[in-house]
Amino acid sequence: MFDNTYIDVPFNYRHHCWFCSEPAGHSFTFPHSAHLVFDCPHEPLTIPSCLECARVASKAEVRNIWQVEQSVKVYLIKKYRKDLAIGLNWTEEELANSGFEGGSFAGFQKSAWFMYQVAKDRVNFRGWPLVVDGVEIINEDVDREFCFDGVSYPSIDQAMEHYSVNFNLDADFLRRVLAKIGPKSFAKAVRFCRLYVGATPNEKSQALREFS
Repeated sequence: MFDNTYIDVPFNYRHHCWFCSEPAGHSFTFPHSAHLVFDCPHEPLTIPSCLECARVASKAEVRNIWQVEQSVKVYLIKKYRKDLAIGLNWTEEELANSGFEGGSFAGFQKSAWFMYQVAKDRVNFRGWPLVVDGVEIINEDVDREFCFDGVSYPSIDQAMEHYSVNFNLDADFLRRVLAKIGPKSFAKAVRFCRLYVGATPNEKSQALREFS
């Protein structure tokens, strides 16, 4: 398994998945024979990976390892949508004082924040620098990562999708609002769109015209 394509692994990450930091019992090589890439900007790289991330990564039809990483993050965000939503609706203190101890939601109260933290840690983890034989492989792609409310999304599009699904927002309406006020006002855009859940297209168009 360890050959001249295997990246140098820092000692403190020697047992970790490069994609999500979970225990790594497998490896992933890119490019690989199942997906031929003729314009990959780097030599073949083999990285430590957990089985789940390796399986997802092998299905990514992209041109470099950083785009593979984005594909894995998109998968994790979708997998943990409900767990990440806990952080959208609760704080740890609010959950602890929710009064669910004796009811049917007692199990939720006990495990929800832990699952939120597990999900957030896997999604937020960024692999260590890719170094082969002492030479670092530089990512020349523009960094599209979008960070909001403690979670790092591969792009603002993924953040919009996540919030649209969890709050039942009109994704196109959210996009139009953000186009008007800018990504730095993401929280304001989400709050505004939540006011118009179930509104008609005409009502949304009028609201957008009046919104500043």
